[in-house]
Amino acid sequence: MVQDLVIILFGAPLAAALLSFGSRHSRTAEYGTVVAASADFVVSILLLVATLRHGSTLWWRAYIQIDALGAWVILCISIVYALSSIYAVGYMRLLDEEERLPLFYGLFSGFAFTMLAACVMNNAGVFWIAIELTTLISTFLVGFEREAESTEAAWKYIVVVSSGISLALLGTVLFYWGGSFVLGPTYAMTWAALHHSASQVYPPLLTVSFLLVLVGYGTKAGLAPMHTWLPDAHSESPAPVSAMLSGALLNASMLGIARFLGVVSGTSTSRLAHTAVVCFGIFSFVIASLFIVRQTGIKRLMAYSSVEHIGVQALGLGFGGVLGIAGALYHMLNHSLNKSLMFFGAGNAMRAYGSKEITDIRDVLRTFPVTGILWLLGAVGIAGAPPFALFLSEFTILRAGIAGPYRWAVVLFVIFLVVVFIGFLSHFRAMYFDETENPPMPQVLPGLVWRALPMWLSFLPVLVLGLWWPHVLWNAFTTISAEIMGGAR
Repeated sequence: MVQDLVIILFGAPLAAALLSFGSRHSRTAEYGTVVAASADFVVSILLLVATLRHGSTLWWRAYIQIDALGAWVILCISIVYALSSIYAVGYMRLLDEEERLPLFYGLFSGFAFTMLAACVMNNAGVFWIAIELTTLISTFLVGFEREAESTEAAWKYIVVVSSGISLALLGTVLFYWGGSFVLGPTYAMTWAALHHSASQVYPPLLTVSFLLVLVGYGTKAGLAPMHTWLPDAHSESPAPVSAMLSGALLNASMLGIARFLGVVSGTSTSRLAHTAVVCFGIFSFVIASLFIVRQTGIKRLMAYSSVEHIGVQALGLGFGGVLGIAGALYHMLNHSLNKSLMFFGAGNAMRAYGSKEITDIRDVLRTFPVTGILWLLGAVGIAGAPPFALFLSEFTILRAGIAGPYRWAVVLFVIFLVVVFIGFLSHFRAMYFDETENPPMPQVLPGLVWRALPMWLSFLPVLVLGLWWPHVLWNAFTTISAEIMGGAR
């Protein structure tokens, strides 16, 4: 059953991509992408349930591994893929790029395919290849609008990320070299093999290998100070692409860090590795909060919020233990949902007001009486306030930090949480409630149903998951924590 689900999981976006590339009709590409993304969402739920019930599955000469951690990230990616594909139908029609829409949807589904593929790779080298493919495909999506700013952002994205990911490749090679002293000159570089050999590898070599991998995949994940590509790429991409970059791609990159934490788990390098992840996490949080306060562009505001929340995930992984890892994984899901909502709202505002500047967006509730409320509530949620889901996951991570040796990071976390809350919501206060002598005249945009539906589908789970943590999710997080802390099996 698991193998059949994997075939559907990969086959759906691949078929949608081929259909889009081979079709001259934008509507065929649109609806094909929505169907494929919806199918992947359903399959991702079934795949997670099957994995939790029956354990990990190896397939295709052990190159593919379906474990609980990979299945969880697949679920988060599939959610954003489904929501963004629906939103794209209403948003992309506003760009007057009708002839190029099949190309967009082909790249869009291809992007989803590469991220999903990375989640099941059981070979560290092949995982790197899959992550690099996500960069190559998404570069064309970042620069899709062919404006000077988007083209510059695309170049910056591929140069910075490819440079960073090269360090991850070097770290992976060093991991393999260290393992060759234990397992022989040639061996299958599975996660289990790397973990099995790690305890016998020369500790300084293991440490350097992990730090290179952390910096490499941390660059792709948007951890500061390697985050410099992220504000430009997120702000200049079409809104559905921004949602995919923030809510899906960053998760796939964090998966690499989590995998290698599992590799060094139980070794003499483990404590240093966790400390390094915590330091990058808290630095990302601090840098993002300072830029959030002084931000002037609406999508750049969302982009720095992504840097903040990827830092929160890193803190959870770095704190470790069941609480820390559970909080990080719960935060991954919650951020995927909430940030999708925020980019959808930002896309609506940008197109209606004809500007990316916060100062040009005013009296939002008059322009969007329904979706404007959803966007405002989403802003409260993304700032970490109750009763929304991100508050619950952040609180769980705080509990993990207090119980461990990183109380200094917890203090900084709490201080800058307040900074983020005040800074982020002050921008929304201005957009919603500030009066101006010359109020802007926003446009009435078509396709509201396509653009409003995914906002509702994002908001409702964010509210429900903030009020109720399903016990089945806690069971899933316990299983995944055992995988990470015990290493790959």
